[in-house]
Amino acid sequence: MGRLLRALNALYFRESGGLNRPPFHDIDATYPALRVLDRGIEAIQQELEPLLRERDAIPRYHELSSVETYISGTIDPEKAWRVFMLRWLGGPGLEQNQAKCPRTSALLDQVPGVMQAFFSILDAGKSIPAHDGPYLGYLRYHLGLRVPSERPPTIRIKDQFHTWQVGKSILFDDSWNHEVINESNDLRVVLIVDVLRPMSAPAHAINWLTTKVLARYSAGTREARKNLANYQPH
Repeated sequence: MGRLLRALNALYFRESGGLNRPPFHDIDATYPALRVLDRGIEAIQQELEPLLRERDAIPRYHELSSVETYISGTIDPEKAWRVFMLRWLGGPGLEQNQAKCPRTSALLDQVPGVMQAFFSILDAGKSIPAHDGPYLGYLRYHLGLRVPSERPPTIRIKDQFHTWQVGKSILFDDSWNHEVINESNDLRVVLIVDVLRPMSAPAHAINWLTTKVLARYSAGTREARKNLANYQPH
């Protein structure tokens, strides 16, 4: 699997512009279908609030998949980065989560090429260490849902920075080195959506097929599927 991913990443590297690929992308020019989520933010926020009241039952990222331990559990391990999954490469056990967020799920259904989607919930002061996304086949969207007004957290992508704002969205290349610097005193919540990277028709077809293979055979995905069933908020 590792050799296959390296070969695919080499292809996508060329397709995306190599070292000249941008850290951030213009949503309207690159993936305008994502704007349906921007327009639906009130419904998304309304479905988020009950989840936050029972957030202790929502798993930390590395409790779903141990491969995420470095980014989820090393910096400020006493603080939590929790994830409420709505899409995970077609993994089972998400129907209960989707049922808690029917309007959000319906909005996601309107976006083509969604690989995964989840609410990303950071405790006050919880940072995420610098790391690179392992797969160049997708771009990552963030929609700010809840952001502290004092010292709001910031994400660095390559050499560019973004400070989250409620109602503001970004689309970025997760394969660049990135980190979250968080000195806030309250929760930060964003909706994260990974979508297939726009590429030429042959590369797109390969990318689509690869996501199906990863969903079935990736050890990390199998572990996450298994653990998801054990972390369903009541």
